[in-house]
Parts: sequence; structure tokens; C-alpha cells
Amino acid sequence: MAAGNTSSVTEFILAGLTDKLGLQLPLFFLFLGFYVVTFVGNLGLIILIGLNSHLHTPMYLFLFNLSFIDFSYSSVIIPKMLVSFVSKKNIISYTGCMTQLFFFCFFVVSESFILSAMAYDRYVAICKPLMYSVIMSPRVCLFLLLGVYGMGIWEAIAHTANILSLAFCADSLVNHYMCDILPLLELSCNSSYINNLVMFTVVAINIGIPIVTIFLSYGFILSSIAHISSTEGRSKAFSTCSSHIIAVLLFFGSGTFSYLKPPSIIPLDQGKVCTLFYTIVVPMLNPVIYSLRNKDVKLAMKKTLGRITFS
Repeated sequence: MAAGNTSSVTEFILAGLTDKLGLQLPLFFLFLGFYVVTFVGNLGLIILIGLNSHLHTPMYLFLFNLSFIDFSYSSVIIPKMLVSFVSKKNIISYTGCMTQLFFFCFFVVSESFILSAMAYDRYVAICKPLMYSVIMSPRVCLFLLLGVYGMGIWEAIAHTANILSLAFCADSLVNHYMCDILPLLELSCNSSYINNLVMFTVVAINIGIPIVTIFLSYGFILSSIAHISSTEGRSKAFSTCSSHIIAVLLFFGSGTFSYLKPPSIIPLDQGKVCTLFYTIVVPMLNPVIYSLRNKDVKLAMKKTLGRITFS
């Protein structure tokens, strides 16, 4: 890894969210609370969908996987982040940093594609209801999930290989609370136009393909809803999609702003605060969004709690 006047780096120091000592302990408990809510909420949805047979449909299969992804990449980030609030130096090995980067990229990319698969599922349910069980067959759902995780693996490898090709000098302070792409590119001694081009190209694919799929799906959905004569029918169709639309706006809005904004708009030191939304806030809110606005999930929750109470 070392070349010329560069020295081999075996570990990095994560700067964390802030260096203000008075904020460290309150932030520790705040983000610990976020993690507990994320853990309980997503794991609860996974168990709920698994235990209730009436939720064994394509829509809830994708929601099951969304909860798994949110639970997983929160666990990749938050525990190490909490260490930065209670230690003088939050040290992570070079191997640990690259491992965190790989799994972070894998789960974030997988989330963007699972959201597009969910949009396609809603399109079929509203625009082709009579063909829904045929189009969204178990085989099709399996292929969609393989595509979701396949894209996650491919883009995680691309990002990680791009960072592994870099050399790092004596300065090993990563200006972030995790090993993310932009701060590692900034820290590198030899990052080039090619490295930045690779990063922006892969991120553009990660954001572009799902967004196009989602926009097309909702374009057809809106067209179909416009032809529904009854107010009740239109209201039911909108309520079916509202939770997903909120999740999409939160995730892609914050993700796009973090990675595709010009560096002159927000410096990296402030930009890391933007990543809090899609790395920590969105995984915490998704279970709330999908459970509070979903009659099937609330019914399953009542049945499950009833079985536990009377068992």
C-alpha cells in the first residue's frame, strides 16, 4: 500500500460527530436510544412478519428484507460510533475500516434497490390487481431479491476496491464517525480524478436506477388512480403507497444530498451530519412509518400480543 514518500497505515482514528466534550455524554445516550429503537423496531417487524401467515405476501416479504437491511447497517455503524463518545481516541484497524466500509456500502445500496422493488410491487398491486399473484410469483420475488443483494455486493466491491487502491500518509485521522467513502478519499495521499469519477459513477448508478424505477412505478400508479371513480377507492390506493413514499423521500433525499452535492456547498465537516439521516434516522423511522400507517401490521401486532398474553 505504501509507495514513495507515503507510509503504511495500519489503523485509523475516527474523529466522531463532534469534538465538544460537553456534548459527548448526552450524544452517547441519544444515539444509544436511537439504536435501541432501531433494534427493537426492525427486529420486531421481522418477527411479526415471520409469525403471521397473513403477512406472507410479496409486499411484506420486501418489508421483511427492508427491516433486515436497516437492522444490519445500523449495527455496522452505531456501536463503533458510540465508542467515540466515551473514549479519547476511537481507533479502528485498517482491515476493520475496510470491512465496515464494505458492509455499509452493501446494506445502503441494497436498501435503495429494495425500495425500488417495493415500488414495483405497489405498481403491480394497483395497476394490475387481477394479475398480481401471477406477476409477483415466488419465483419473481426471488429474482428481485437476488437482484437487490447482487447490486449491493457489486457496488460494495466497487467502492471498497476503489478505496483499497489508495495510499494513506502519516495522518490517519478520518474526519467522520465511520469509515465512509468521501472522508477516506480526502485523507488519501494519492486520490485522483479517476478515484472520484469511480465513486460518483457508482453512487449515480445506485441512486439513478432505483429513482427511475420508483418514478416510473408511481407515474403509472397516479395515472391508474386518476381513473378510479370512487373517492374511497382513490383514498385506499393512496394509503397503500403513502408509507413507502415517505421512506423513499427520507432515504434518497438525504443520500443524494450527502454524495452528489458540490463540495463547495457544504464542507465535509458539516456534510457528515447530513449522513445521520440515512444511516441512523431512516432505519429508526422505517418500522414506525410502516407499522403506524398499516392496518395489517397493527392487526398482526394485536394477534401476536394476544397469543403471548393468553399463552
